[in-house]
Amino acid sequence: MNLADFQTDSFFQNPYPTYAALRAQGPIVPVAPNLMMTGHYDVIDALLHDRRMGRAYLESVQTRYGHAGPDQPIFRRMSQTILAMNAPAHTPLRSLMMKAFNARQVESIREIARATANRLVDGLTKAESADLVASYARPLPVQTLCRMLGLPVEDAAALADATRVVARTLDVSPIPFDEPGDLNKACATLERYFTEVIEARRKQPGDDLISLLLSVEESGVMLTEDEVIANLMLLFAAGHETSSNMIGNMLVALHRHPEQLHSVKRHRELISQAVLECARYEGAAQSTVRTALEDIQIAGTTVPRNTVVLLVLGSANRDPAKFIDPDRLDIARDDARQLSFGAGIHHCLGYRLALLQLETSLSVLLERLPRLRLTNLDDLQWHQRITQRGVNALTGYW
Repeated sequence: MNLADFQTDSFFQNPYPTYAALRAQGPIVPVAPNLMMTGHYDVIDALLHDRRMGRAYLESVQTRYGHAGPDQPIFRRMSQTILAMNAPAHTPLRSLMMKAFNARQVESIREIARATANRLVDGLTKAESADLVASYARPLPVQTLCRMLGLPVEDAAALADATRVVARTLDVSPIPFDEPGDLNKACATLERYFTEVIEARRKQPGDDLISLLLSVEESGVMLTEDEVIANLMLLFAAGHETSSNMIGNMLVALHRHPEQLHSVKRHRELISQAVLECARYEGAAQSTVRTALEDIQIAGTTVPRNTVVLLVLGSANRDPAKFIDPDRLDIARDDARQLSFGAGIHHCLGYRLALLQLETSLSVLLERLPRLRLTNLDDLQWHQRITQRGVNALTGYW
């Protein structure tokens, strides 16, 4: 097995047979020079909690793009995000960020998300059909983020366009471009935008998330402006794209299993469980990367220092050693914790916000479009990416 097996058309349409083959080859498998992969739940869970496995962000950029890669503005900026840091530098930054993303703060966003979802459905009902990705799944997370941050909703589309470009830097595969101009241009656009917003918030603070990020303090330490800008970019790049993909994936999974969809319609109290099960069954975040900071022994295999390990979360979530009948969607399932949001010190900081948006998006659709049916389930076009799974379009009729 090699990395090319994870870049074929058949893989992008249905990655799960390839994941099964990966698990069958062993607990952790070499797939390229200095690159290993694992699809086993217990191995991935252990590595995510192991402090000897960390981030080597700029080193990975150099591996993918050559010696000039780390000098590019986009990669320098992303190296300042919480996602790219290891302990001990990671610890105080995460502690500060968590104050802005605690359960009480996130729960206050629920009505914002519901109002946003209803407004988007108002637009959908003006016609008999629409592309639910373009008209619902994609705008809902970014418009909700704008309202969380106190930004004009009119800016949402432009912010989404820029962050979709920036989000490509989070993929494992190198981006096929001759020059990094598009990435740096998108980065500069977001930097200018957030710099102006931060300047305004310093003069006139509000109760929005940006004002909160500028004010949070831990033992006398506060976030720097660069850290706020970098992590706002990460929030949009990771949170918006992953959530929008997951809304689409959730609709695909439920409509391909009408008996499960019928159960959710009849028992709305199952919506939270349905969201978690869809995230396990057809997660948007399919893999994440760690680097061995020293030689590590795991499951009888040595992972040499500086080896990059691709942790295939989508495979772990279908591991029969952990889940009963894992290829079956079952919203009543309660047999193990799924790994769609990671684990350890890099467990997704915005997972509560993501779940809130997913629950709200499904709840509003069930209420407002009870006869919704999807007509292109047999002809879905999936993104051609290893780390993110989602559909390009989803035609709905009601």
